[in-house]
Amino acid sequence: MGKNSKTTAYFSAVIYALIIGLSFLFVKMALSVTDPLTVLAHRFTIAFLILLIASLFGWGRVKLSAKDVLYILPISLFYPTFFFAFQIFGLVYISSSEAGIIQAIIPVFTMILASIFLKETTSSLQKIALSLSVLGVIYIFFMQGISWKSANFIGIVLIMFSALSSACYNVMARKITKKYRLIDITYVMTTIGFISFNILSVTDHLIKNTLDSYFAPFMNTTFVISVLYLGILSSLLTSLLSNYTLSKIAASKMSVFSNLATLITVIAGSVFLHEQIEYYHIIGAAMIILGIIGINFLGHKTTINQN
Repeated sequence: MGKNSKTTAYFSAVIYALIIGLSFLFVKMALSVTDPLTVLAHRFTIAFLILLIASLFGWGRVKLSAKDVLYILPISLFYPTFFFAFQIFGLVYISSSEAGIIQAIIPVFTMILASIFLKETTSSLQKIALSLSVLGVIYIFFMQGISWKSANFIGIVLIMFSALSSACYNVMARKITKKYRLIDITYVMTTIGFISFNILSVTDHLIKNTLDSYFAPFMNTTFVISVLYLGILSSLLTSLLSNYTLSKIAASKMSVFSNLATLITVIAGSVFLHEQIEYYHIIGAAMIILGIIGINFLGHKTTINQN
């Protein structure tokens, strides 16, 4: 890979991290207006419509067979479906800052999975750094005095599952992006999100007999701004950016940029939502980030088996 190509890949990863970092803020804003499933349904409807309009005007036409779609389907379940579903329900129970800190564990999950499935190797020092990151998350859990029945614990577990889903996507996309065009992968991912979340949301409204309020959130300016950001930038653009980056650099290298997203999330939550950041959040986040820096820069270079 050429120097310019590598620079572009890292630049796209930085933009991806900035968008994801702010997305927690907009999710919280949208959740102040309506329920999680409605937010998910509308954000992916917007993303899907943007892709559909672009396709109708001749840009980014999909060139996939039914067999290709089935091959890409598993990655679409992990991202966006599982990733965003666990994330948004987790944010019902905990602050955006806490969620951002917990999701900093994504590189740890990615490194473990990449070593198993992609044969990306790590040194002893990198394994020690991995342990430091894990201890950072455990430290936050312990300091918050979480009980097995507390709502806060439920939120943290859901965000952890969201992080694991992202790691699974990072590893799976590493190979798929070598085989298919970025727009084709993104189209399938967005379509799966559009179909799954709309079915879930409409079903939920039918059960609650509230289907007449399905489009009601669009009467709220805060929701409109939030869902446009989430649909166009946080759902569609991030899919393109992450797929591109993963086609150029190792999964474990890409995942480290989630720590930049964590920093953005914590700052945004504190400034705009006035969320309280405790001293143990800072200590835990520092442990996680130092661990991730160690994973990426200590020991020998990561090697990749592309077979």
